[in-house]
Amino acid sequence: MPMQRTRLWESLNSLSPLEKKHFGQWLQSPFFCRKPQLPALFGYIQDCWASGQAPEHQDAWNVVFGKKKPYQAQALRQAMSDLQAQLEHFLVYREQAADSGDYHVRLTAAYRKRGLEKHFRQSLRAARGAWVRQPFRHAEFFDAQASIEYELYHQLTAGRRTEALNLQELSDQTDTAFIARKLRQACFALSHQTVYKTEYRFGLLDAVLEHVEQTEHLKQIPAIGLYYFCYLFLTEPEGEAYFVQFKRQLLARAGQLPVEEQRNLHLLALNFCIRKINQLNQDYFREALDLYQSALKAGLLLENGQLSHFAFNNIVAIAIKTGDVEWAESFIREQAAFLEKKHRDATLHLNLARIAYSRRQLKPALLHLQQADYKDLINNLIAKTLQLKIYFESGEFDALDAHLQSMQTFIRRQEVIGYHKTNYKNIVRYARRLMQLNPNSRTARQALRRQIETESVLTEKEWLLEMVG
Repeated sequence: MPMQRTRLWESLNSLSPLEKKHFGQWLQSPFFCRKPQLPALFGYIQDCWASGQAPEHQDAWNVVFGKKKPYQAQALRQAMSDLQAQLEHFLVYREQAADSGDYHVRLTAAYRKRGLEKHFRQSLRAARGAWVRQPFRHAEFFDAQASIEYELYHQLTAGRRTEALNLQELSDQTDTAFIARKLRQACFALSHQTVYKTEYRFGLLDAVLEHVEQTEHLKQIPAIGLYYFCYLFLTEPEGEAYFVQFKRQLLARAGQLPVEEQRNLHLLALNFCIRKINQLNQDYFREALDLYQSALKAGLLLENGQLSHFAFNNIVAIAIKTGDVEWAESFIREQAAFLEKKHRDATLHLNLARIAYSRRQLKPALLHLQQADYKDLINNLIAKTLQLKIYFESGEFDALDAHLQSMQTFIRRQEVIGYHKTNYKNIVRYARRLMQLNPNSRTARQALRRQIETESVLTEKEWLLEMVG
């Protein structure tokens, strides 16, 4: 196997420049590494990086063991395995060193085992303080509290003291940590099984839900309350009531959870809102916009400094539906810079066209649509649909007829768009029915209205019904 395909080469290549420097220093320390072949092997790999040359087993052997010694594949493989083991120790050490709260708990345990009570007490206070000062009250926070109480319990029992033990505190913190983790995992599993059509066994979840229901103060802990209400609004028929409680706590106290958890909770709630919107519950446009605005304020929608053009489109569409057109335009101007460059121009003009259309400025809207090259399929279909509406409302029926023919051909050529293909084919079909409708025939209008109302896949249902009259 070429060296470039080995675990060692792939692992080392994943290191940042600073990590490579620190790993080199690690190998030079006799406390961590006592085999002189390993710094030499790593040095050879560094030379390959610098020169851009592919590593070769024979060249590696010559550097590590010397040219005079006959090549032995097994000995070189062992050296590579030892270097991989050193890298893994290095990575674990870095992970542990990065967790300052865990450091203090481990130090407390070390002092306890050595019988250094004064040192133990000081370290215990430091451990408590470190965790209290950090902003999050997530499952890991309660895990740490349980670990601290566990160390204190062992210290108290080791001295055979008559004072009361902290068993209640230890039990409470252990329960809180478990409940927070269980509910968090249940929400993620529920979300995943909905998308991938799989089934998970939830074990003790029913007992956890019952316990939280009967213990009011647990619902006030965001790491528990948010996931508890989230699970219920995702699973219960009367989910709307739980959603209200969830949203109230999310907007008020989400900052007590890490960014990744905040992002996931916002997305779970947004998916619920979109499902309600698809069920024609108009109230959830406002709920969705509140969640998007909360996520924007907290910086949750940026990944690697970029904003998804799908989220961008959704935010503008929802803001227009709620009548927040001025806010939507400000959002477009302020946030367009965060769009991925290849989607930026098209997404900007598409959404400015939406703003103009919502203000009944049909010609400016059409000009925006014509200024961008819509390489993204969904952006392209959204733009074509908006153009369709503008032609119809402007009475430009010849242009509309040609546009519908072009749109129909475009949709037919797209082979992998599933739900979207059905939706946009229906939009074209009903737009043609609108063109052919006898405006003086009440019977024809009522028949078309009934057909549109019962169509299961049709995102422009509201507009079509408005045009039917």
